[in-house]
Amino acid sequence: MQSLAIQAIVIFAGLAIPLSKAMVPIWIVYAFISGTTAMGFWVIAHECGHGAFSDNRKIETTIGYILHSILLVPYFSWQRSHAVHHRFTNHITDGETHVPLVIEGNGTTEKAGAENDIETYRRLGKFRYGLLQLVMHLLFGWPAYLLAGKTGGATYGTSNHFWPRAPFSSKLWPSNWAKKVWISDYGVGVVITALCLWSIHSGISYVIAFYLGPLLVVNIWLVVYTWLHHTDTDVPHLADSGFSFMRGAFLSIDRPYGRILDFLHHRIGSTHVIHHIAPNIPHYHAREATLAIKKAFPKVYLFNRSPIHKVLWNVATSCIAVKREEGGARYIWQAPSEQTSN
Repeated sequence: MQSLAIQAIVIFAGLAIPLSKAMVPIWIVYAFISGTTAMGFWVIAHECGHGAFSDNRKIETTIGYILHSILLVPYFSWQRSHAVHHRFTNHITDGETHVPLVIEGNGTTEKAGAENDIETYRRLGKFRYGLLQLVMHLLFGWPAYLLAGKTGGATYGTSNHFWPRAPFSSKLWPSNWAKKVWISDYGVGVVITALCLWSIHSGISYVIAFYLGPLLVVNIWLVVYTWLHHTDTDVPHLADSGFSFMRGAFLSIDRPYGRILDFLHHRIGSTHVIHHIAPNIPHYHAREATLAIKKAFPKVYLFNRSPIHKVLWNVATSCIAVKREEGGARYIWQAPSEQTSN
């Protein structure tokens, strides 16, 4: 109800803004505000996928399906790939999101291709490379993941959350999951049809102002959270020999997003470690559970106090590729000055 009430207030305020070229800057501000508040719906939808929203599975699935469809995300497809992400957090080959490129990877068991990114860094320089990474991740990262499995592990190939068959890989969709992908598509299709009808009736400007602009901001927040949850210069990825579910879970990173964002987004950024340890804990118990694990496991619980904008820039400019430790089971981020082409 919190997210619903806040979003209703924001939309009501938006109705008072004239749709004109002169008001475009105001509508950009509105998109940022509306998308930021709407991110709360994503968190609720996310909890539905984990079984953390309600004891009634029918209600939970219905709400999760509706919310994901409104956000143009196929619900069951995401539920499956996200479960894989949780099972193999920070696994160098089986991880499902934000899996890094590997220096001297062999192209089959590791995610090779680091040489191209290293060369791009050298050609552009730190500042322009960082800007490129921010644009590619924040604006295009989420649709690229849904449509082509970008940042996914080498194990799953080029997956598509809307199409579980060739020419895309089917490795993410075993058993009856392929059927569930098609069921997910129906919900997204209904929303797209509704958007088209809305555009015909009221004009494309209304759809952009009240829906597409805020949706873009929601997607940006989603990438910020997931990217920074699982990436930092001193956080390794693991080979199969050094991986376990709990070790991967403790490689998630909590960060200080501040009271306003924590309130609007149900603390998804500052209580993410416990979410990986026990994904079915509801968001309203996550803070107390986080305090418990922080006290119980002070040496392994990860919390980075750096301001979000600074760490985002650091990750964009420094986390280019990893290299396996000699004889070890960990893959460590290499500073750009240490990276060499083969």
